[in-house]
Amino acid sequence: MFTRRIDFLISNKIFQPCICTDLFSPPMSEIIFPSSLKKGDTVRIVATARKISLEEIQPAIDVLNSWELNVEVGESIGKENFQLAGSDEERLHDFQNAMDDNSVKAIICARGGYGTVRIIDEVDFRKFSKNPKWICGYSDITVIHSHLLSVYNTASLHCTMPVSFSGNTPESLQSMKSILFGEKNSEKIPANKLNREGIAAGKLCGGNLSLLQNLSGTVSDIDTTDRILFFEDVDEYLYHFDRMIQWLKRSGKLENLAALVVGHLSKMKNLDEKNPFGKSAEEIIADAVGEYDYPVCFGYPAGHENDNRALMIGGNYSLTINSGWSELKMT
Repeated sequence: MFTRRIDFLISNKIFQPCICTDLFSPPMSEIIFPSSLKKGDTVRIVATARKISLEEIQPAIDVLNSWELNVEVGESIGKENFQLAGSDEERLHDFQNAMDDNSVKAIICARGGYGTVRIIDEVDFRKFSKNPKWICGYSDITVIHSHLLSVYNTASLHCTMPVSFSGNTPESLQSMKSILFGEKNSEKIPANKLNREGIAAGKLCGGNLSLLQNLSGTVSDIDTTDRILFFEDVDEYLYHFDRMIQWLKRSGKLENLAALVVGHLSKMKNLDEKNPFGKSAEEIIADAVGEYDYPVCFGYPAGHENDNRALMIGGNYSLTINSGWSELKMT
């Protein structure tokens, strides 16, 4: 850790109003990748958002044990503060302990919901920056993914969570395991009529669209320039979804992409039967990116469905889209 003094020169006088602390500042082009897991490693399940019981995560514990991992359960599991997994202080304390414990090689967030944004600014990343580990999850965990990528240039894993293990497809769980254990995933899916064909490569960023918008203007806000942007969402009114897409466009986040990958857009709905929006969520996106020329892939199997394939946020990917199929491949 080092400090940098910021001085202001005004009328030949030097003022020293603040000290800025750089906890971890690798070159912007350099992504830090946590070490791959190996059999016998310890992982810990914690809840940074909505409450969850030990019984609900037992299927995930069984799966992780079958991968020959030692599974620890954080103190936030089973705690309850209305809809949250304990108070902000309790969730922060549990997450911080997992971050600081060098014996823990990966942190698996139990579920999403809401609450991670309430604690992210209080997390101390100093020990983590010296010994980064995989942080796994999606939905509300987009807060952590985006913060790690934007502030610490550190990769993380967008993947299913313990609350969903019992219903996930085998492909979902295998993709999570593969990346954690150091393999490079490749997913090939059927063509979508709204796709825009092409070939691209770049670092992948993104997550849940609602959370990406929520992080706009904060230190956790993502830079999409020359990157492959991925997003997914669930349970939104179509007019609200259109508003978020317009935010993406007006903020410049759609302008200079290497490519766009659209995941599951689940349970999108009209305000009511008398007020249809007139376009599907996919059509809203297609219209918004129509003026650009980068490849666009619709229907990628990641997000709020049982088929939720893992993606490395900050990872290097190539994307190929043709008339028959699309392939997103780690490189």
